[in-house]
Amino acid sequence: MPRTHGISMGPSGLPRPSMKRNQGVVFAAVVFLLQVAVSAQWLNYPAPGIPRLPDGKPKLDAPAPRGADGHPDLSGVWREPTEELEVPILGRIQRSPHFINIGAGLEGGLPLQPWARDLMKARQADEMRSVPLAHCLPAGPVISRNGFNKIIQIPGLLVTLSEYNVMYRQIFTDARPLPVDPQPSWNGYSTGKWNGDTLFVETSGFRDGLWLDVSGTPMTDAAKLTERFRRPRFGTLEIEITVDDPKAYTRPWTVKMTETLQADTDLLEFVCMEHEKDLQHSQRTP
Repeated sequence: MPRTHGISMGPSGLPRPSMKRNQGVVFAAVVFLLQVAVSAQWLNYPAPGIPRLPDGKPKLDAPAPRGADGHPDLSGVWREPTEELEVPILGRIQRSPHFINIGAGLEGGLPLQPWARDLMKARQADEMRSVPLAHCLPAGPVISRNGFNKIIQIPGLLVTLSEYNVMYRQIFTDARPLPVDPQPSWNGYSTGKWNGDTLFVETSGFRDGLWLDVSGTPMTDAAKLTERFRRPRFGTLEIEITVDDPKAYTRPWTVKMTETLQADTDLLEFVCMEHEKDLQHSQRTP
């Protein structure tokens, strides 16, 4: 019999059922009831191919798996660890610091150009009503990493699947060049190549006006992202992200994320507009 979970969803767009998962409520931009047939989900299923400790728990410090080409296999469900944060307007929430402030831990802070700093302040003064996630719009490649993401790696292609709005991102590793004049998009266009055990990914072709976090950190259509993916051990994924956006920043800047494998589980489908009730009351659009 389906089991009903009441879930309060905010601009994170990433609610989870209560079964041993941290929901991390942000603010109630949307409230809905999600019907979950527990037997139809694989949220607690012992996946094959995972090294185990004597008690059956995943051995997350085991060596990283490798593909037929000898490179580390980045496949798996990943999430950046969260902590309880006190955030203006939102109150106390359980989230990754990068979800609130992508520049968290960045020495000297974000090198914003004056207009970009003013825009960020205006977005915050607006109580973040314009954050794309609160309007069920795509999250973009940076902010979406703060939820549950599944990587599927096959020869020539790496795909990231996101719970939020059942979205995907493609990273081509078949040596194709980046498009010269692409149609601007939320996730941009990505190509990657291996250098030893590190996957270098370059992304461009973004639409203008993206948010890098829910505090309004901006990214423009001039931006280029360089990401470095490493899997030093079975349960750890290290991601180094360099943002080079000469329109919004005085210099390129880099942040580092460390994600943990979410073993023996899978994604739970979430369509933001389903049962959404608050968007009609919003007075502003992104």
